[in-house]
Amino acid sequence: MTEGAWQQRTLHRSPHGTNGPSLTAMYTPPAFREDDPEALRASIASSRLALLTTNGPEGVPLVTPLPLVLDGGHLIGHLARANPHAKALATAPRALAVFLGPEAYVSPGFYASKAEHGRVVPTWNYEAITVEGALESFDDPARLHDAVSRLTNRHEASRAEPWAVTDAPPEFIAAQLRGIIGLRLSIERITGKRKLSQNRPEADQDGVRQGLATSEDARDQAVARAMANLR
Repeated sequence: MTEGAWQQRTLHRSPHGTNGPSLTAMYTPPAFREDDPEALRASIASSRLALLTTNGPEGVPLVTPLPLVLDGGHLIGHLARANPHAKALATAPRALAVFLGPEAYVSPGFYASKAEHGRVVPTWNYEAITVEGALESFDDPARLHDAVSRLTNRHEASRAEPWAVTDAPPEFIAAQLRGIIGLRLSIERITGKRKLSQNRPEADQDGVRQGLATSEDARDQAVARAMANLR
């Protein structure tokens, strides 16, 4: 997939091709919007777990946490066949995948402006990406084997002795594949959001970054690094 094609998929257009403004799944003020195609791809590729959501019977939303792997202009994954969500995929032509990055509570005490006028309140800093598109399910053994192999290779790559699907007995893997349903989500629209205090004065941003960097919570430290990377 070329960068140009990926860039087109980041535009906030109606999936039905209409002109003018259209709603996106996630509220994203301009100050927090992330449209850089390489940044979006890198964030999705580095995510360990996503939330897949579709409409279920009678309009009830269905949500499943699961790993997804990039495959060109698609996301590949699978669900347990026993999961009611898997059964509902046949009547769910579209889906939304949510990828959450680092997140942290922001105390008003971090702001330099607190001492100036006191007109400050708590908030939350975070990174998130939503992917919307057509959803295809499949149960062909060869495609399922390829899907689980891609996922496994992606998450085993950093290990000194990575495990591979082919390390297990073929008959065992074949039995495991009969218990899952594969899914392929077309990347038709991406909304990227980095809410990292960009709407605050520079002194407040510095205070938040320093406050989070000195926290003992690794999640806070991750947000501080994300804020530093914006500069």
